[in-house]
Amino acid sequence: MKQKKMGGWSVFVNGCVWAILLLALFGDSLASAPEFDPYKVLGVSRHASQAEIKKVYKRLAREWHPDKNKSPGAEDMFIKITKSYEILSNEERRGNYDRFGQMDENQNFARAPQGFRHFHDSFYFDESFFHFPRTSRDFTESKHLLHFNQYMNEVLPDSFKRPYLIKITSEWCFTCIHIEPVWKDTVLELEPLGIGIGVVDIGYERQLANHLGAHRTPSILGLINGKVTFFHYSVAREHLRQFVESLLPQKLVEKVTDNSYLEYLNSWREENKPRVIMFDVASNIPLLYKLTAFAYKDYVRFGYVDMGLTETSKVVQSFNINTYAPTMLLFKENTEKPADVIQARGMKKQIIDEFVSNNRFLLVPRLVNQKLFDELCPVKQFHRRRKYCVLLVTGEGEQFVSVNEAFFDFASSNTKEVLRFAYVYQRKQQPLCDTLLKKDDTTPPQVILLERRSAAGRVLYRTVTGGWNGSDDDKHRLHELLEILQRDPSYLTHDAMLPELNNEFASMFLIQWINTAYDYLSQFYFDLLYSNWREMMPVLSLIFSALFILFGTVIIQAFSDSGEEKPAKQKTTDSPKTAESSPGPESTSSRPPKKNFVEVTELTDITYMSNLVRLKPGHINVVLILTDASKQVLLRKFAKEVYSFSGSQTLHYSFLNVDKHSQWMDSLMESAPDARPSDCLDEEEEEEDTTSSKSDYTGHVLALNGHKKYFCLFRPVFTGEEAECSRWSDEDASTAGPSKPSRSRSSSRQKATTLEIHHKLDRLGLWMERLMEGTLPRHYVPAWPGLDTITPQK
Repeated sequence: MKQKKMGGWSVFVNGCVWAILLLALFGDSLASAPEFDPYKVLGVSRHASQAEIKKVYKRLAREWHPDKNKSPGAEDMFIKITKSYEILSNEERRGNYDRFGQMDENQNFARAPQGFRHFHDSFYFDESFFHFPRTSRDFTESKHLLHFNQYMNEVLPDSFKRPYLIKITSEWCFTCIHIEPVWKDTVLELEPLGIGIGVVDIGYERQLANHLGAHRTPSILGLINGKVTFFHYSVAREHLRQFVESLLPQKLVEKVTDNSYLEYLNSWREENKPRVIMFDVASNIPLLYKLTAFAYKDYVRFGYVDMGLTETSKVVQSFNINTYAPTMLLFKENTEKPADVIQARGMKKQIIDEFVSNNRFLLVPRLVNQKLFDELCPVKQFHRRRKYCVLLVTGEGEQFVSVNEAFFDFASSNTKEVLRFAYVYQRKQQPLCDTLLKKDDTTPPQVILLERRSAAGRVLYRTVTGGWNGSDDDKHRLHELLEILQRDPSYLTHDAMLPELNNEFASMFLIQWINTAYDYLSQFYFDLLYSNWREMMPVLSLIFSALFILFGTVIIQAFSDSGEEKPAKQKTTDSPKTAESSPGPESTSSRPPKKNFVEVTELTDITYMSNLVRLKPGHINVVLILTDASKQVLLRKFAKEVYSFSGSQTLHYSFLNVDKHSQWMDSLMESAPDARPSDCLDEEEEEEDTTSSKSDYTGHVLALNGHKKYFCLFRPVFTGEEAECSRWSDEDASTAGPSKPSRSRSSSRQKATTLEIHHKLDRLGLWMERLMEGTLPRHYVPAWPGLDTITPQK
């Protein structure tokens, strides 16, 4: 009996299995699975455009919003509408739905085999049969969902005003379910304080998750000033609050005591910002106050006084503060009396924002950058929203103190919304002042009335006649002109385009680079501490690649230098013998002794036309002047000096032997008298009738531009062998007649040593740099002297 019962039970189990398989294969005819259709939810056709979908979504979202629609199914319907819009607003997800039908977030549609498509579409599981927990989002999480475009266009720029706390999750993340209660409590606590909240579904927004560097779920990260920081501690509400607070800059709020409150209040002129002081009995600065300080850090300076300390009793008594409720005082130019005060036990964000926003400018601020100018004097949009800017152009010296104070007194008594008062230092905003004062040709201090007409910088303005000395007459005259301007806007007669203002508080480039480097190093250390290797891989790859390139270059350079030393020494010893034994063929072309040096060609009757006279436009021939005795020494030195410039395609290198063409340099210098120094010209004019001067041009270098007919001249370094005019003439050569040139040169060669000739070209490298920069003086000639007629007959 027992065996029969067991056999009957096995038959029953097999029958159930076959029944399930039949349901899977013929599910279309036996059962119909409920299907979610985003097109039907939104009521649009499958060919609807993105504009139509967006328009319908906005209408339905307003209609079914749970805060407005109190029907029982409003929240579920709103979630369906939101989910439908998420699918259809993204072209990739919309295409997946059109191709594969039912949207399942854990399904990879792109990899679905086509051969099993019908089987897969008809195979349906009811989640309630397996008791899987559904992770459908509630309304609070749906409104925080982020998309890539929304993040780039809205969240990222807004992170410079407030921090964001972002959770990375997915539909089938079971770990995310465990942290959900803590996350909801944290959102309810931090969102009213002004902290941005975001949720990224990694199944839908893979691009955004990769951009944030989040590759696993759940992950929590913070975003501030465009920088992403990951949360690595246990998920608790207090830890998340401390994490958000740690994202804020350290010196955002200054702690004020009896010894520092006067200095804090009186520094408004240097920073050009109002000062806010909060009085409270808490030892820690409230997070709401820190967030407000971060949001308005560009406009207002924030301080905090702990009334529970004995070091703050003096400042509390001086302003008569009630210790039973938090108090905020806002100071502008007058540091003895606050410009505005609020006091309440439970300060809300909206009250604090309104308090600071309405007082974010000084009564008479200084224009220190273009952003402040745009907000203080906005461009006119409508006639009723006109804003006239009353600008004082002044200076920083003591003689301007009384003038500036008189302008402040006048502005204090004229607080109409249509008028905005400001001043500018002429020395720090010179382009702006030159544009406004050039027509009237006036000097500071001057008062200018202007109205901005376009964001590009166009303004209408008029300078107040008589200047501004701060007298009662000046105040009365300015008051009358302002009354006229408010009645008749055509009173502004001048038109100008203002340049962009200089940013007076911009940090130096080095400081910005150091701060950026510090941020990267701190992030690198943080990732290393928590072994976040996947996020660190791009940084590590970049560092090791740079080190490999650096050390590889050094090693290759070291081996190449050591390999070239020996051949260079061998050529140095052999080159003099080769030059003496074969002067014929090697006289037309000479190569420096070191391998891969630049080729230097001799200027002869054959190469003269192609290398100079018919040289291409823009090309320059650098010519070394030498003799037979100095040829080997000067060519080696010349090649080494110009080697670093051999990569230029417009430079050519040659040498001219003055032993063969002695008169060519004289003819060239006669064509350009400005190339000779004045002392040499005077000596030659005195000896012109009696003797014919003969100059020694050994070691000179010419940069010849054959097309434009000019040259630049390099004079050799003084080596001790020449006289006072040694750069241009040799005393022995000048006393000798024209019929004895060889004798004069032989005597000079006896005096000059190889070492001295070598040092003639010591400064050639610097001269070549100036040649490439185009800063050398140019000597023009009417025509190039011919080399063939001057070559001496043998």
